[in-house]
This record gives sequence, C-alpha cells and structure tokens, in this order.
Amino acid sequence: MTVRQQAVLDRAQAEGRLPSVVGGTVQDGRLTWTGIAGDGGAVDAQYRIGSITKTMTAVLVMQCRDDGLLGLDDELGRFLPGTGYAAHTVRDLLRHSSGMQAEPVGPWWERSPGVDVETLVAANDGSGQVLAPGTTFHYSNLGYALLGETVARLRGEIWWDLVAERLLAPLGMTRTTYLHTGEHAQGYSVGHFDGTLTREPHADTGAMAPAGQVWSTLADLARWVDFLATGHPEILAATTLEEMSAPAPHGEYGLGLRRMVDGDRVLVGHTGSMPGFQACAFVDRRTRTGAVALSNATTGLATDVLAPALLDGAEEYAGERWSPSVAPEERVAELLGVWFWGNTAHELRWSNQLLELRTLQDARLSDRFEVGPDRIRGVEGYLLGETLEVVQRDAEGRPEALECATFRYTRVPYPDGP
Repeated sequence: MTVRQQAVLDRAQAEGRLPSVVGGTVQDGRLTWTGIAGDGGAVDAQYRIGSITKTMTAVLVMQCRDDGLLGLDDELGRFLPGTGYAAHTVRDLLRHSSGMQAEPVGPWWERSPGVDVETLVAANDGSGQVLAPGTTFHYSNLGYALLGETVARLRGEIWWDLVAERLLAPLGMTRTTYLHTGEHAQGYSVGHFDGTLTREPHADTGAMAPAGQVWSTLADLARWVDFLATGHPEILAATTLEEMSAPAPHGEYGLGLRRMVDGDRVLVGHTGSMPGFQACAFVDRRTRTGAVALSNATTGLATDVLAPALLDGAEEYAGERWSPSVAPEERVAELLGVWFWGNTAHELRWSNQLLELRTLQDARLSDRFEVGPDRIRGVEGYLLGETLEVVQRDAEGRPEALECATFRYTRVPYPDGP
C-alpha cells in the first residue's frame, strides 16, 4: 500500500511542479499512511487549508440551527441588518446557490490584508448579484464570510474563537490555527516558464477568514474528516452531518460539504486553495475511510482527483521528480515563452535545468534541449541531437525566430504569411 500511495504523490509533485506535497490515508480518524514528495515539506508541518475552512464555518451554522438560534430558510437580514444581501437565505449561502458574486469587491482578498466586517459589508452592497437566488450553483467566498459573521453575532463571540472552542478543542486538533505556529510550509507560486519560486504572502484575511484562513496538518485533518463521518456529541450529531452531506438540487454540493461520487464511494469534505497552497480532505462516511493532502504551490494540484487517487493507489511512478529552478542565464531566459510553428502554439519552459518544448493545446512534452557552452542541443524527442538556434532578432535584440532542423518557431503565427 505504501508504494502505491507514494506513487500518487510522486506523480502529482512532478506533473504539478509542486515544491512539496504531503498526503495521508485515514481510517477511523487515524492516519494509516503518510508520505511526502518534493523538498522542504514535512508530514507534521502546517499548511494553509483554504476553503476546507468553509466546512468549519458550515458546522458552526448547523450548530446554531440545531440549538434553535436560526433556521436554514431564515433570511440573512435577520442576523446582519443593513447587508445588501439581506433577502438571501442561510440555506442558499451554505450550498452556494444565492447567486451573489464569487469574490468581494476590492483587491484580491486572499493576498491582501483583511478588512473588518463593517468595511466588507459596506463595500458589498448587493449590486454584485450575478444570478437569481436559488436557481443554480455559483461558488461564493463572500457568502461564507457573511455566514461566519452571522454565527459570531448569534453567539456573541468572534468567529475564530468559536472555531477553536466549539470544534477544535473537542476533537483535540491542537495544530489547527488561525495563523501559522511552529513548523510550517512557506507558500510559493511557481514561475510558469522559468520554474522559479516566488514567495506568497500569508495574509490575515480579516472578515473573509471564515471562507479560507485556517492552517492545519495531516493529523488534525484526519480527525476532522472522521468527525464529518461520525459526528461528535459535543459538536454535531451524525444525523445533521448526513443532512449536510446530501446533494442540493443544483449540484453535488451539500450544506457546506462537497460531495464526490467515485464508483461505489461517495466522498464528502472539501478542497482548498490560497495563494501558495492547495489542499484536500475527504472521507467515505460509510466506511470511515478518507484521504488528506497538502501542498505549498498556488496551482498545479488536481485536488479533487488526488483524494480518490490516494485511496486507490497507483503503479510505481518511474518518472523524474521536479525541482524548482535557479533563475536561468539571460541567453536561456530570453528564449522562454510562447512560440508558433505555423499556427500551432508551443511554449519553451526551463525545467530541471533543461529547455522543454511543449504544445500549448494539451501541454504535451514534445522535445527537450540541454544548454551547452556553444549550442543548445536536443536530448529527447524528435529533435534529438539537433541544434536549436536563434535565427532572427527584432530591433531591440530580442529573439523573434528560432530554428531547429528546418522547423521554424516565431513569436507570432506565420509572420510572413502562410
């Protein structure tokens, strides 16, 4: 089993160009296997979990419902008077069918210092509505920020204190925190063409925190997904979690939980992303079997595919691992980017100290070249052994045509006509 799960992580790391990815399988709340691929990560380290945070906010909402503090068909204005989305129901916000805009007005909230609730509500006055309420699924981060403030006002405490006291403490999730503490991964964005790493900010998102602020570990997420399967007497009954797991009329998303049907399994949980991080945490409620994974790259990980893949495993991965690049020398850097062979778009990337030529339509690797002191030579693919060279530059000296074995690549399609 270990080899089969490790193969899944190794492939995900290489194909997604991830600095690190850690993963684990879960049975009855325990990690039965953990693994890591890439450099600089650790299975005990904290990573940001992004929208998995929403499952915690949703549980707080359902606690309020079970305690008689709200009804799912209550309008938001009952709890947040003055909001521009006062007529939307709690149910529609939970299942992303309110039709409100996906993101709050203002700068990219995930990478920016957060604002307070009053500022958030004032900036989002209802004019951003994009669809009729209750008609279809439309994911909204803003909706979960408003749900977080709703439970805060009903309980008379700030949202994070409610998470810590009412959810994390009963489950013993001591390494799940608002900001990172102790050993943690740095979040990165990977340069598309040159493969270098850019550090992402670990922002405190303020009023948007209920949509994606939290940091956690594999072990803590194992406890969390098992709770989603079984319930807990101090938190929420299993019958309420069953209600949350049922599909909504407009899609497979339930009341705060995402559903994935995978053969004869139904997995519930959530995926997550924040600048520099991607994550997934899912469980089969019937068998209490689950999978969790965390990575420290902004993009590149198919989080909805990874959880079932970890449960099933794969044949041993024999491909090469990916490593972040040191910024290439100028004679390489000037070649990176999009090139056209006729009308067909390709791109040149710098990866694992080689130049890679890929077709843009399907990202298929076509050829690889090594950069020597006197020439750039094909080492893999149809152009094996051939020389890639600059044959034309623009007035500023920038390459505008490359040639290899009579294959001509230009910055625009057919610059001289077809």
